[in-house]
Amino acid sequence: MSRATARRVAAVLLTLSAVASPLLAGPPVQAAGLSADRLAAYRAGADRSVDASGADLAADDCPPHGLDPELARRIDRAVEQVRHETGTPGVTVGLWFPGRGSYVRSFGTADTATGAPMKPDLFMRIGSETKTFTATAVLELVDQGLIGLDDPIANYLDGVPDGEHITVRQLLEMRSGLFPYSADQDFINAFIGDPTRPFTPQELLAYGYKHANLFPPGSKFLYDNSNYILLGLLAEKFGRQPLNELFRDRVLGPSGLAHTQFPLDARFPRPHAHGYTNQTPTGDIADSTDWNPSWGWAAGAMISDLRDLHRWAKEVATGNLLSPATQAERLKFIPVEGFPDAGYGLGLFQTHGWRGHNGSLPGYESVTVYLPEEDATMVILLNTDVLHDGNEPSTLFAKAITQIVTPDHVYDLPAAP
Repeated sequence: MSRATARRVAAVLLTLSAVASPLLAGPPVQAAGLSADRLAAYRAGADRSVDASGADLAADDCPPHGLDPELARRIDRAVEQVRHETGTPGVTVGLWFPGRGSYVRSFGTADTATGAPMKPDLFMRIGSETKTFTATAVLELVDQGLIGLDDPIANYLDGVPDGEHITVRQLLEMRSGLFPYSADQDFINAFIGDPTRPFTPQELLAYGYKHANLFPPGSKFLYDNSNYILLGLLAEKFGRQPLNELFRDRVLGPSGLAHTQFPLDARFPRPHAHGYTNQTPTGDIADSTDWNPSWGWAAGAMISDLRDLHRWAKEVATGNLLSPATQAERLKFIPVEGFPDAGYGLGLFQTHGWRGHNGSLPGYESVTVYLPEEDATMVILLNTDVLHDGNEPSTLFAKAITQIVTPDHVYDLPAAP
């Protein structure tokens, strides 16, 4: 593997991008605004018509017509321009503006071998957007009094380097100082050598634990997948369920996200888009559709679609599943050097007013964000992670679109170094 390829892998796995014994059933949890009876109905699969606040999920908060036709044409041109400049095979864009209308369109191909078109109903891998679900599960446990935000992680999990001084909050906000497992050369070699192999959470953490911590807890920001592997283990331990079941029962069900899942292996529900990456030993483009996402686990393994991410964007940004006090903690966005008018909170970021998260893993990228000032939602899904002049293609799409639809709130993230 070339040094350039190794640096690319480390950068993408690092940046905005265990076999456990059977666990006991967890204590009952009630989503904010949702009765115990309604939560039970979710778990039984009998009630998917309302969200956790009781709102009708079938009701769209936008007028039935689309956005202004001229505005839509400008978005079309911008998306196609970025798609051609970046070489993105296919992209789906969803925009929802209450009082103004909506825009849902797909461009390009979902499968370059067959020429099958990209469509809005395809399942996609969403990479680091998984962190929003992991953080939500942990914060629900905070609301239950089972975990303390400012408690040391050593109170709950053994073996964490300097765990006596690293708090749960610092893991959530990427200020732990732990060495990122995804920057370890042995991990990179193992992943690139066989991207279909499974990894356990313990194996992932071990790659990082070989290295000294990088800075004292709380002193700096470093986007680090190791933090969220630990948070996944924390959620499993105190939620008393495997992570896939905990997500299903405590996050996905109450939010009405029937098309979102946490996979345990490389299986991918159909219909889905194929993904294309250059994270290969030679740097050549490869089809990564069936690569095993276990390397990302609680930091990046989830699958979803446009429909569900439309709902999740506002749900997570407004804290429908959390108490107001805990959501207020979540939205304490700490400024990050190099991110003008932006910051990272507890499993969410904010950039120029947009709140949410992006995702990147080999072959796929996404952006799911909500703009409180306009009650607006934007979801972008694409089937490549190949950088363009150091920029994530998802960022370039989001920037081009928001320059048109929200010129006072232009989504932007810095290019990779």
